[in-house]
This record gives sequence, structure tokens and C-alpha cells, in this order.
Amino acid sequence: MTLIYLIAGEASGDVLGARLIEALRRQRPDLQFAGIGGARMASNGFNSLFPMRDLAVMGLIEILPRLRALSARVQQTVADITEKHPALLVTIDSPGFCLRVLRQVAPLGLKRAHYVAPQAWAWREKRVRKFPGLWDLLLCLFPFEPAFFARHGLAAQFVGHPVLMSGADHGDGARFRARHHIAADAPILILMPGSRKSEVPRLLPVFGETLNLLLPHIPNLVAVLPVSAVVADAVLEAAQSWRVRPILVTELDDKHDAYAAAGAALTKSGTSTLELALAGVPMAVTYRVNPVTAFFARRLIRVPYVAMVNLLAGRELVPELLLEKCTPPMLAATTRHLLQDADAAAAQRAGFAEVVASLNPPAAQNPADAAADALLALLDKP
Repeated sequence: MTLIYLIAGEASGDVLGARLIEALRRQRPDLQFAGIGGARMASNGFNSLFPMRDLAVMGLIEILPRLRALSARVQQTVADITEKHPALLVTIDSPGFCLRVLRQVAPLGLKRAHYVAPQAWAWREKRVRKFPGLWDLLLCLFPFEPAFFARHGLAAQFVGHPVLMSGADHGDGARFRARHHIAADAPILILMPGSRKSEVPRLLPVFGETLNLLLPHIPNLVAVLPVSAVVADAVLEAAQSWRVRPILVTELDDKHDAYAAAGAALTKSGTSTLELALAGVPMAVTYRVNPVTAFFARRLIRVPYVAMVNLLAGRELVPELLLEKCTPPMLAATTRHLLQDADAAAAQRAGFAEVVASLNPPAAQNPADAAADALLALLDKP
């Protein structure tokens, strides 16, 4: 039995892990898997050591109350890896947890790979000094990352971005309107507050007040909230007081249909910006964090933009309304512009095509297969 140990610490990593399992099994049906993952990985017969939601936390201040529990989970994971001694350990994103595990299992002499490069190019570049020896292979999602790590003497391989496999560009807008009884002329606004419980409470009240400001100008506006199952209940409870009762979407196909029907979106920064770009939905990126977290973030971030679509485009393709700019009046004004100015929406869509093209892996294959090929090469290396 050849065992591969996978660790995913949040929803996006769970999706990557599930696709990776499928791609690996297509080439090597004999492979066995263990580790930590969520519902998507479980659908592939994966049994998680403990619930993945225990690791889903973000922010410098937000993580402090969880440090003891997270430390215990690190020790539990290291003990399980030590006992199972897999042929290959693959950690997926979640650097706060995964890099601690990688560091502690280094003496075991395992083959190790990290999938989704830590964004040291964006903030705290000095972290790179601690990376040598943590892994044998680093798989990157963005085309500019291998050159960055090469400058620091670290080999890295670009395997393409998995958003290309998401199906976000294959939604059916007419089907979404029919399913939810939405008039053909009603404008649809996508609101994406995040997938972590620590994120949602900060953006939802702003979104609700933004809708209140939009209603006098767009009375037939329909709000759609695509959210993960992890935060669905909290989102539903918070949105009950809104003047516009939003449509809550938790199923993947329904979310993609919503993209196809939407005229604009307000989204947190992250992979959701790439999904919306793939689907051609004009957007503005917004985010709020704890004030102390924001204080440190301003001093650590070293890139000109927060939104990945802007970094890849090399310009502010979409508005970034962050921190003190994340206010209902500013969000409402930007949303009206996107919904009512056809030229502004068309300019964003043209830029999105360039961004999406840059995310394709070098070889003529999908990102999951490219990642699987790289991992199997490592696995089979003497």
C-alpha cells in the first residue's frame, strides 16, 4: 500500500485536495490517502483525522484565542503522521498550520510537498528564510511565483490555477432566474462575505446597509449570497433583518448559475475574485478586519494591490474598497456604477480574459493533473 497523507485546512484547500485525489487515482488507483480534509475530500472516501473546521481561522488577533487548540491539533497531526509514516506528505495552503507541521515532521525523512505557495511575495518576505528544508517540492498557482522563489534559492513549479476547473464559467443564468422566480429584467447583485466564521460578521452588516442605500435607485434589485455550509446559518440569521431578503446559495451549480445571471458583485479578496473573473462578473473587492490586524497588515503588505485579479493584470482592473473605504456609501456608489454603466462593465470583462489566460498550466492539461504529475514524479524519485 502506498499512502499519501494530505492536509487541507480550509474550504478552498478541501476543493484542491478532492481534485488532487481524483487526479492521482486516475493515474495510480492503488494509492491510499489519509490526513485532514473537509466534505469535498470526504466525498472521495477520505476520512479526516479531525474536523477541518477546527483549523479555519484567519487574522492576527482573531487567531489568538485559538492558539492553544491549534497547537494541540498540530501535535495530534504530527503524531498521526509519525505513526502512519506515509510515502508522501502533501500540505495544501493554510501555512499557519501546515508549515508548523512540516517543520516538526522534518526529522522523519518523509518526502514532502506543499501545494499553494505561501504568499511571501505579498507580505513578510523575510519568511522565505525559514522555508529551506520544509519541503522537497513547492507547487505554485500563479505564473510569477517560481521566479520569486528562485531569487531566494528555492525551486518551485507553476502548475496552473485550479479555478480554471471550477466550472464558474459554465453557469446558466436563465435557469437561476427560473429556479428562484426572478424577473428577467431584475438586476442581480452577488455578495460574497467569505467562507470563515471570523470574516462574515465584519462584512455582512456593511452589505446589508449597502443594499438599503441601493434600493431607492434600483428598487427591483435582487441580492444573492453564495456561502459555504460552514457559515450558512450565521449568514441567514444576520440577513433576516435586511430590507432586501437575499437569496442564499450553498450548492456549487446554483452558485455558478447565479454568476451567469449577475450584473455585478461585491466580494472579499481571495479566490472568489478569480471565480468571478472567470465567469465574467464585474466586481468590486472589499474587506474589513480587526483594527489591530489592519494596523500590522498595512506595514507588512508589499504589493500594490490586494485583489489577485489586479495583481495579475498589473493595474487596478477592479476597485478595491478596503478597511476605511469599506463603507456602505462607497460600496453603493461603486455597485451602481457597475450595474448601470455598460462601458465600465465591458472594460472589466476584457481585462478578465487576459487574467484567466495567464492562469493556464504550461502543458496542455488541467491544473489538477499538472499537480498530480509533479507529485507522482516526487513519489517515484529514488
